[in-house]
Amino acid sequence: MADDNKLSAELRTQFGKGAARKIRAADKIPAVLYGHGTDPQHLTLPGHETALIVRKANAVLTLDIDGGTQLALVKDVQRDPVRQLIEHLDLIVVKKGEKVHVEVPVHLEGEPVAGLIADLDAHTLQLEVEATHIPENVVVSVEGLEDGSQIHASDVKLPKGATLLTEGDVLVVHVHEPQKVDLGEEPAAEEEAAEETAEAAAEESAEAAE
Repeated sequence: MADDNKLSAELRTQFGKGAARKIRAADKIPAVLYGHGTDPQHLTLPGHETALIVRKANAVLTLDIDGGTQLALVKDVQRDPVRQLIEHLDLIVVKKGEKVHVEVPVHLEGEPVAGLIADLDAHTLQLEVEATHIPENVVVSVEGLEDGSQIHASDVKLPKGATLLTEGDVLVVHVHEPQKVDLGEEPAAEEEAAEETAEAAAEESAEAAE
């Protein structure tokens, strides 16, 4: 919830890689806020508090900017590919009651019939939801499902107030038997063939010696 994600943001006037490095060195995160026809605002956010919040997908922040309050949806998190530290955030202006389009993770719950595997084919679903009521995930139960069972996007029970934007025929989960891998017979056959080849070579050598 945005009410739990309050952050104090500072407006910044210095840009470029050098300025961004200084911000990160001070344990802060550079960000840009845009949307609703407003001019982009370049901000600096507190590093530790922000990192904790954006661990969840589609976090909505309540930003205190120069004494004013603004709701913002985290649209993109740019991280260092090696250290995974946050380098920059893209934020979108949102308003209470406004509908937004978001990608929500799919979470599997339960177990299929013993000996079967439930494969997750679609890891996210695109939904239209209220900006201040974005679900953390969509739960899909596979409890007791039998071999060959399939769950499509249109079969998924959505949180209250959410509308599915993903095509309904998109396969989300399918249940099947694990693939059998035979590791015993082929090596044995190879060894037998090698032994036969060796025996034949030995017989030829013996005949040549005679």
